Amino acid sequence: MDTPKSQKLEIIIPAYRMHSQSFFNALDGITEEMALERNNGQTNHVVWMAGNFVNCRYWMANLLGMDEKDPNDEFFTEAKALDEKLDYPTLEMLFQNFKDISPKVYKKLLEATDEQLLKAFSFGMNVPFVEENVLNIIGMCIGREDYLLGQIGLMRKLLGLKGMSYEINNKIDY
Repeated sequence: MDTPKSQKLEIIIPAYRMHSQSFFNALDGITEEMALERNNGQTNHVVWMAGNFVNCRYWMANLLGMDEKDPNDEFFTEAKALDEKLDYPTLEMLFQNFKDISPKVYKKLLEATDEQLLKAFSFGMNVPFVEENVLNIIGMCIGREDYLLGQIGLMRKLLGLKGMSYEINNKIDY
């Protein structure tokens, strides 16, 4: 395992890497057609879930000082609600965005300093027990990714697929 410069990320790094593995596993076998299905018209579709996951990665990139722009930001910024009138990107496009941004963010996470992580950053939630800084927003992004993986996992079952695998692909090193 790579060692982060900041000990504050010793929990985040393994979670980030496991989420990278899980992203591929959760979407395995989901076709483009399936990815746009909504259970009884009530759920978000998998493309929306995957797009929000990728958007979290771009958000983390920006928090860590990278000048990276999510090419699909208009659909997913700030967890924008699903809009059935929009033509969302394909799952394949989202995979490509994920593969592009994820290793870059991983590298930046390893390089992040305590000073950078503790920098004040307002995210407007005004939660009295959460200090608004870069580290806590990254933690919230990891939590959001957990949530989205859970949604995709449930949708797998609703789409008639088996549950998500926890198989590890050693070629994914981020």
